[in-house]
Parts: sequence; C-alpha cells; structure tokens
Amino acid sequence: MAAPASSARPWRAEISRYQWAVLFATTLGWALDGFDSSLFTQVAGPATTDLLNRPSTFHAGLVVTLFLAGWAAGAILFGAIADYIGRVRVLIIGVLTYSVFTALAVFVTEYWQFAVVRFIAGIGSGVELPVGAALVAEAWNNRHRARASGVMMSGLAMGSLLSALVYYFVGGLGWRQTLAFGLVPALLALFIRRHIHEPTTTAEVRARRAARRQERAAGATKTVDDRFVLHQLFSRPLVGHTVACTVICCGALFAFWGVTTWTPQIIRDVVADHGVVGDAAVPYVSWATAALNFGGLLGYASWGFIADRIGRRRTYVMSLLIGIVGILALYPFAHSYTTYVCLLPVVGFGVFGVLSGNAVFFPELFGPAVRASAMAVTNSIGRFFTAAGPLVAGTIATTWFGGSLAGATTAVSMLIVIAFIGLWFTPETHGRFLYGGAPSPVERTSPPTDRITAARQPEGTGP
Repeated sequence: MAAPASSARPWRAEISRYQWAVLFATTLGWALDGFDSSLFTQVAGPATTDLLNRPSTFHAGLVVTLFLAGWAAGAILFGAIADYIGRVRVLIIGVLTYSVFTALAVFVTEYWQFAVVRFIAGIGSGVELPVGAALVAEAWNNRHRARASGVMMSGLAMGSLLSALVYYFVGGLGWRQTLAFGLVPALLALFIRRHIHEPTTTAEVRARRAARRQERAAGATKTVDDRFVLHQLFSRPLVGHTVACTVICCGALFAFWGVTTWTPQIIRDVVADHGVVGDAAVPYVSWATAALNFGGLLGYASWGFIADRIGRRRTYVMSLLIGIVGILALYPFAHSYTTYVCLLPVVGFGVFGVLSGNAVFFPELFGPAVRASAMAVTNSIGRFFTAAGPLVAGTIATTWFGGSLAGATTAVSMLIVIAFIGLWFTPETHGRFLYGGAPSPVERTSPPTDRITAARQPEGTGP
C-alpha cells in the first residue's frame, strides 16, 4: 500500500524551498540576461548611427558580434572556474559584470568605447547559461529536472518580453536612457548571495579531488579524471559528446542570433515602406519583438514537458522543423507588418525551443566534475563560430541580397540544419544522467537503450 500513497503524493511536496530558490534565481538571472541582450538589439541601430553620425549595418552587426565573442570567452573562463570553486560565487560575479557594463554604455562618446563595454558585458553575460543550467540540473535531482531546466530557459524570453515593454515606453527618449535600465540585474546578486548555497555535488567533487591529490602524492597513477576539466572534455569518453553538442549549438545559434539581432531592423524597414519612421516605429518594433519572444517563451517552457513524454531527440527534431518552416515561410516572402506579427511566434517557438533542449539535455551527458565547463565549452565554441552571423548578415544584405536584411537573415538562419548532424551522434537519455548514479525517475516507462546502459557510469567519476 505504500507505493500508491507515494505516487499520490502532490508534486509540490517533492520540491524543497532550496530548489524553488535555485529555480527562481537562475530563471530571473537568465531573464535579466535576455532583457539586456534584447534591449541592446533594439537600440544597436540607433546607437551606432548616433555615435558614427551615419547609419551602418556593418558597425551595428560588429558590436553585436563583439558581445557574442565576449559571451563565449566569459563562459569558458568562468565555467571552468565554477567546476573548481563552485557555482554560486561565479554566478554573482557574472551578474554584476554584465549589469554594470551594460549601464556604462550610457556614458560612452565614441563607437570604440561602445564596442569595449559591450565586449566586457558579454564576458559577464556568458556566465549565466552554463553555470545556471548546471546549478538547476544538480539542485533539481528529481523527476522534475527537465521541466525545471525548461522553465529556467524560458527566463530568456521573459526578459526579452520585458525589454520590449521597456522599449515601448522609453525607447522614444533615446538609446542611452533605454540602456540605463541594464543596471537592474545587479539587484539579483543580493538575492543569490543571501538565499543560494552550493549543491551537495560541489562538496562531493571537492572531496574526491582532495582524496585524489592524496592518492597521487602516495604514488597513484595519473588518470584522465586527474586532468584539467577542459582537457577531460576533449578526451575519451567525453570527446564525442562534446563535439556533438557543439555542433547542435552552432546550428541553433546561427538561427537564434540571426532572427533576434535583425528582426527589429527588418520591422523598421517594413514599416518605413509605409511611411512610419523614427520614433513612430518604436511601438511596431516593440510588438514584433514581443511576438517573437512570446513564441520563444512557449518553446522554452514546454520543451522539458514534451521531452519527458516523447524523448529528448524527438523533441529536438520537432523544434528544429518548426523553426525551419517558420523562417522559410516568413522572412523571404513577408512584406507586411501583420504577417510578421502572426508568424514570429512560430519562429520563436521552434528556434528558442532548441536552446531549451540544450539546457535540458547537455547536463545529462556529462558528470558533475565537468558539467559547468561542458555547458560553457559547447555553447561558447558555438558562439565563436556563430558570432560573425549578425555581422555577415549585415554585410551580405548589401552585397548579395540587394540590401534585403530579410533575405540575408534567412540565409544565415537556415544554418540551423547543422544541428541535425550533431543530434545524429547523441544518445537518447530518457532523463537519466549518463555519468550519474540512480536514474532520475521521469514519467516515462521506456527502458534505456543498450547504448546508454553501456555508457553510464556512477556520477562523480570525475576527480
């Protein structure tokens, strides 16, 4: 009789206050990260025009590219540090860095200064995803983990929706006043410092590392698990997962940065054809950005729920196909504002959903000793490869597509198909850590494949 009583237990009773606090902090952190990034894409064009005294899609794309390069560098640097000193302190450093340097953009007087502060803001912004995703995966060690990770990822769309609202009301005041709101995320650091502690896996990993140091001092042979975390990711048995996840990220990020960077400017071009220019275009850009991120919010939040039902790989295929169909149906053919507002949620649901899958799926492929580094490296290499996407789209719009940003955005975003290659080489996890202990009980009865069973090792095989 005990089993039915346990199964009838309310799902909320399975979740501790600490788990709720972690989910709140990471979701809010990712939301404020999205708020900053989206707010910037909405003012990048006007800011560049003001600082250069002329419009330039090349320079607008360049400053976005520098931000992405900073994101990638910061993620790798602080992701590795987080695997050694813990998640929480690194998360606080990242939040403070990107909020302060976003706000400092208010005071720049030259384009090069603008580019520098955006690069440093990117370094801080890069912390949130790898460290936050690892923290949620380790704190939510129950059957709700995938759903919690999806909810955390939905924070990015929430922040982008909030940025659209802020831009709607203050965008007409100027780009400097708009970017001043970038200081808001600094308040999150106070909450994290007060309410979030390290998950138990952090202490366990530290203890294993200390024990290994003693064993090595006593003459024990060095193993792959004694190597630096970044070295481990590119050594057997993890190198295959590292490469496959990186390829998935590359495809997803080409599409993500293509549509999020250039959709605001594309909307300005569309409404300009109907005589709506300057500050009068602000509401149109805001509503279109909100439509894109509303679809993204649904794609992010629902991914974990769907994946628990049909599997990680099938859910990836679903998101990729929806994103591809949405992009091809919208950008090459749409010339009306109404069409954009109707189809942008479809694009957002598919493209953003793939990124939610990364936060759910990737932590299941790596052990706790390297998890934050794995999230950082796979996403950062993807960003290094795709950082030029916004710059390339702005350049080829004028050389190959007769000035059409919509055509250039389509070309760059369709590189999302690369993700299918990486997906082909990943195993289906069914919600279980491949390098974990007891499997996480998801509401799915399908047994793991032989491939998974063979690959699974006890969590904590790292040093």
